[in-house]
Amino acid sequence: MRAAERLVPAENPARVIYGIIAIAALLAAESGLHETYLDTIASAAIAAALFWFAHAYAELLARRLEMEEHLSVGAIWRALAHESAILRGAVVPLAVLVVGWIVGAEQQTAVTAALWAAVASLILFELVAGLRVHASARELVLEGCAGAAMGVAIIALKIILH
Repeated sequence: MRAAERLVPAENPARVIYGIIAIAALLAAESGLHETYLDTIASAAIAAALFWFAHAYAELLARRLEMEEHLSVGAIWRALAHESAILRGAVVPLAVLVVGWIVGAEQQTAVTAALWAAVASLILFELVAGLRVHASARELVLEGCAGAAMGVAIIALKIILH
């Protein structure tokens, strides 16, 4: 649980969760279609960076449109820093892929392990959220089921597309 506590920041935890889901969905859709581990990892890392930049850009542009603010280098850096939690979430499935490559696992096996790590992370984060508010056992079950439902959707994507 402590690892989950460290991974999910008190500020902007939604972006960590989004990073996990986005990369898991990408891996589920591609599901080892790349010829090499390097291609798969690079694809996921580039997608994570793109999601990060896209969120920072969208948030910054929306704020500028709403508040009629000028663009500045400082505003760009603040937006990138605020949205960097997406990269923290993306590390979960990416790290499993890298470990699979290092230990010599079949690429498809590592992709599947990365997906299950993402699913487990979502369930764990739901439980952390429940424990933070001292949820009852019944509420913890509901929270675990909510994380599992998102996980099932990710696994279903892999099954349907492959």
